[in-house]
Amino acid sequence: MRHRRVTNHFGRKSGPRKALIRGLVDSLVEHERIKTTLPKAKELRRHVERAITKGKDATLTDVRTLASKYPNKNTVHKITSDLGPRFKDRPGGYTRIIKLGRRPGDAAEMAFIEFVDYDFEKAAEARKASTKVKVRDAARKLVEKEMTPEQLAEHNEKLKVRADAKTKKHKRKIAEASRKENWKKPQLKKGAAKAKKQRRAKKA
Repeated sequence: MRHRRVTNHFGRKSGPRKALIRGLVDSLVEHERIKTTLPKAKELRRHVERAITKGKDATLTDVRTLASKYPNKNTVHKITSDLGPRFKDRPGGYTRIIKLGRRPGDAAEMAFIEFVDYDFEKAAEARKASTKVKVRDAARKLVEKEMTPEQLAEHNEKLKVRADAKTKKHKRKIAEASRKENWKKPQLKKGAAKAKKQRRAKKA
């Protein structure tokens, strides 16, 4: 029986479930506000608040514990150097959950989860002013690159051209496959008719 078991499995085994929680913690620490389903937000809250409590002291043991749970170096660094000191005098309750109602489609309950000192207007201004874009370097790794507005417009144009090329290529493949399929059907019919004639000739 599952009496007094508070763990939500989300229909996943332990490995995928841990990966899900890690990804949610990374996203919340990076953006400080994310939108997700209500059960995931409630589960995420206890994990991220424990991590911030560990990051308050930021001893070597605490840093190693955080690094073992969350392998993302940027996440651990922000928890220990930014979030920990920010909530130094707060004895818990670092996040809030704002319910948004049910989403259309599957009617899942949605919610925002954010840090209690999250400033929406400041974040919006920072997002507008930021011109950092994630691009792939020579080693095909994602890196953040600072761009001017002109470079950003050129980058977006290249992405659009590349996406259009991929779409055309996909459509061409579908058309070729359809043409081959249509070409085979008459051939099979002709072959069947020829075999039928041969059988009749043998009987005669």
